[in-house]
Amino acid sequence: MASTEGFLTEEQRETLKIATQNAEVLSSSPKSPTSLLSEHYLKVPAGGKAPNVGIAVRHVRRSHSGKLVRVKKDGAGGKGTWGKLLDTDVESHIDRNDPNYDSGEEPYQLVGATISDPLDDYKKAVASIIEEYFSTGDVEVAASDLRELGSSEYHPYFIKRLVSMAMDRHDKEKEMASVLLSALYADVISPDQIRDGFVILLESADDLAVDILDAVDILALFVARAVVDDILPPAFLTRAKKTLPAASKGFQVIQTAEKSYLSAPHHAELVERRWGGSTHITVEEVKKKIADLLREYVESGDAFEACRCIRELGVSFFHHEVVKRALVLAMEIRTAEPLILKLLKEAAEEGLISSSQMAKGFARLEESLDDLALDIPSARNLFQSIVPVAISEGWLDASFMKSLGEDGRVQQEDEKVKRYKEEVVTIIHEYFLSDDIPELIRSLEDLGAPEFNPIFLKKVITLAMDRKNREKEMASVLLSALHIEIFSTEDIVNGFVMLLESAEDTALDILDASNELALFLARAVIDDVLAPLNLEEISSKLPPNCSGSETVRVARSLIAARHAGERLLRCWGGGTGWAVEDAKDKIMKLLEEYESGGVVSEACQCIRDLGMPFFNHEVVKKALVMAMEKKNDRMLDLLQECFSEGLITTNQMTKGFTRIKDGLDDLALDIPNAKEKFTFYVEYARKKGWLLPAFGSCVADASPLPAVAT
Repeated sequence: MASTEGFLTEEQRETLKIATQNAEVLSSSPKSPTSLLSEHYLKVPAGGKAPNVGIAVRHVRRSHSGKLVRVKKDGAGGKGTWGKLLDTDVESHIDRNDPNYDSGEEPYQLVGATISDPLDDYKKAVASIIEEYFSTGDVEVAASDLRELGSSEYHPYFIKRLVSMAMDRHDKEKEMASVLLSALYADVISPDQIRDGFVILLESADDLAVDILDAVDILALFVARAVVDDILPPAFLTRAKKTLPAASKGFQVIQTAEKSYLSAPHHAELVERRWGGSTHITVEEVKKKIADLLREYVESGDAFEACRCIRELGVSFFHHEVVKRALVLAMEIRTAEPLILKLLKEAAEEGLISSSQMAKGFARLEESLDDLALDIPSARNLFQSIVPVAISEGWLDASFMKSLGEDGRVQQEDEKVKRYKEEVVTIIHEYFLSDDIPELIRSLEDLGAPEFNPIFLKKVITLAMDRKNREKEMASVLLSALHIEIFSTEDIVNGFVMLLESAEDTALDILDASNELALFLARAVIDDVLAPLNLEEISSKLPPNCSGSETVRVARSLIAARHAGERLLRCWGGGTGWAVEDAKDKIMKLLEEYESGGVVSEACQCIRDLGMPFFNHEVVKKALVMAMEKKNDRMLDLLQECFSEGLITTNQMTKGFTRIKDGLDDLALDIPNAKEKFTFYVEYARKKGWLLPAFGSCVADASPLPAVAT
């Protein structure tokens, strides 16, 4: 090299000088080349050695001025470089003041954008869905929102988010979370995703315990509840323990679930009721809040604050209770009447209390005036003075007067029906106290009014709905017994039709009436009180688009659900209904023991100890099937003894034989001579007087077997 300033030869230096002069000549063009040699250069220290920190040596060149620049690979682009051999595109300055300026020729600029994580977006979306669900309690809306969200591969994270959010809240939200998981199971979230979601929860138990002190116990209860609700298999616990470190909180969760919850006696009922067993505010709580806010209003006179409190209750369908209690308070405290009427007027004008709710409140008070008069003698006169005022001021519909008789009373029901209702209410209350089904049946038979059987059914279910799960379970068990003993299927159907027709009125006093009616209806199908086709019959008798039709639809969905039989048999907390499944096992064991040489008296005592006389038809059915299978007619001796002692009634005998008759075709697949044997048993039963005279011919073409020694 002749020069110490760079790596260029003299010839190259001359060529570069000419190129620079040409560039200056072209500078007047609107698209003239920019100064390629003077911008963004790197200084070269004396001696011609360029610093090479962070720059690959083979990508470094020197300009004619000896300054060091970095160029792209293969020599293309870069300041102070020639570019590729055929590179004709040169960066140019665009003058926006030039008359020929074209914005389309502006160079493109890459704008940075944040790349979102789909999982993060999913977690944010489901958090919003969960918050809304905790506020509204609407399972169907939550399921619909989750379904519309898509991204089903992330559903295990929904499980984790739902449970972890509920863990840090009240028991109400914990119960709501468990209810939602059961509702989403298999329909929206697959069983595998439910399992994976709980695995994630167990793995993160150590982190949850940092913020939630009793996280281990709460999460153990969620796991136990999932097992009880059949959304997690019991084997899940064993498998999870094998994958979790023994020192982890997740391992402790599994141990707690197994030892403290799932191993306890009556654990299903214990677990289901641990968080209160209901996601809905009770009627008693609402009534107490209404009474408190009305008392505060009478003391303060602040109508605006009172309306705000009524609105915050969030029970617009129950505002008739506000009206009724407000009017009663006005009668009790005479000086408060102007304030009460002012509040009701303002609530009506604001649209807070609808006209229908206002009318229902007045109607309910009118119906209870006789009882109210015991405490407030002038109640009827006061009521009759308030009604015209309310109508004249426009906050009570004038049509309300049309529902009253000439003396201001609602037209009286038929006296016979009224007396019947009064008597059966007493009978039902006694049953709820004694749990004595035979005594109730005798009482109904003494009334001698079988045409009112549907009214009894409506009354018993209505009274049970306003009580605890024990009474609801007792009502369902009673229906099974009545259907066998004295109620026809038509009575049951008509009773449910009456219930569903008045569902809206029932909901005025019982907030969750629609769901509970659906459970009663579905339970009746599971208990063989109704056939699935009877639901169609009930639906056809209801007015179109009424709330009762929706209740029937919900009942169908409950019956069609996974493990519907087991779930519905313990829908009221696992009482006698759950014992039905256990009773079947016990009946089979006692019959097997008797068949293998047991004593008749002991077998009868075991049947008596079951304490389920309404279910003795199952004894008859299983005894006859076993006699066919074992080819041993010793079972007939047991049935004869049970009948002689009055342990198994004629109705129960007939029901058992009827069930065998209905299943003969299936039974014949395992027992080829089932029809012949059954024909013989029917003839034997008729001779002994076991069956009702109405019991029809079983198998028209079946020939009876020769007499078998018994």
